[in-house]
Amino acid sequence: MRIAFFEIEEWEEKIIREAFSGNDVFVSKDKITSAYLPDKLDFEILSVFIDSRIDKAVLDCFPRVKCVATRSTGYDHIDVAECKKRGITVLYVPGYGDNTVAEFTFGLVLNLTRKMYQSIDQIKERGSFSLDGLRGMDIKGKTIGIVGTGRIGKEVIKIAKGFGMNVIAHDPYPDENFAKEIGAEYVSLDKLLGNSDIISLHCPYNKDTHHLINGKNVGNIKNGAYMVNTARGGVVETEALVYALKSGALAGYAADVLEEEGETKEELQLLVSGHPKEEELKIMLENHILMKMPNVLITPHNAFNSKEALERILRTTIENIEGYLKGTPANIVQ
Repeated sequence: MRIAFFEIEEWEEKIIREAFSGNDVFVSKDKITSAYLPDKLDFEILSVFIDSRIDKAVLDCFPRVKCVATRSTGYDHIDVAECKKRGITVLYVPGYGDNTVAEFTFGLVLNLTRKMYQSIDQIKERGSFSLDGLRGMDIKGKTIGIVGTGRIGKEVIKIAKGFGMNVIAHDPYPDENFAKEIGAEYVSLDKLLGNSDIISLHCPYNKDTHHLINGKNVGNIKNGAYMVNTARGGVVETEALVYALKSGALAGYAADVLEEEGETKEELQLLVSGHPKEEELKIMLENHILMKMPNVLITPHNAFNSKEALERILRTTIENIEGYLKGTPANIVQ
């Protein structure tokens, strides 16, 4: 079986080759997109990470592929419908860093509410110890609204309780037993937006959550609230977000993800490779506006990035592929 791993770090290669010693294994540090393709295209299994884009154009170049294994929980970088049409099995990692992402989330919460980044940057850049403009907000006793109470959302709730926060949550499939045990309350999305001092997003990205926070409901956000997004960029409508920040409805925003993130990272390639869509260009411009705003913190999709989490990701991916080879695949994207 010809198996190809892309976006691989040096420490991972030895583990991969040992796990699949009886197979023809190709390993590359590069990503796959329609603009970045390897010299060899006859692989039967592809394993990719979040910067690759497995769409119809890419799949056309890999006629023998029967399985795509992403080393991530999210799979919006893969055209799952097109894979299904071609009989290609898509595997994912359902959980690898619940605490990892939750810890990073609270790092962003504290950076926003206590102006840590600005404080550090001021000393490094200007050598100034002035406290002007650096007054923050206690989070003890404040209300945090958690949108999405899966594995990561639950971990964030546990941490919030440790800080003495009140917790409200929204989820189409509420876990009332967990809420009762931890002391949280499920509410409607509008009620959550209107009553949260901090809003933290942890829902998956799909057709139901696309622009979940949008121009129609952003006005319901409690004036002066903060928002953190370590889920997916497309959960928030960028135009509405910029409006909320400029109007003061949101006091600050911190995100590890952006809408049209791949296009923003590769904007030069996007501009020279044909005719980019007007909507993509518009969101790219809005992303640049966001990144320059003083009350916004953007990190480079780094919430997953701990040593322990990456080891769990690789181990689960190897198990996923081994299961597929044995005819007993697990963690299939439905």
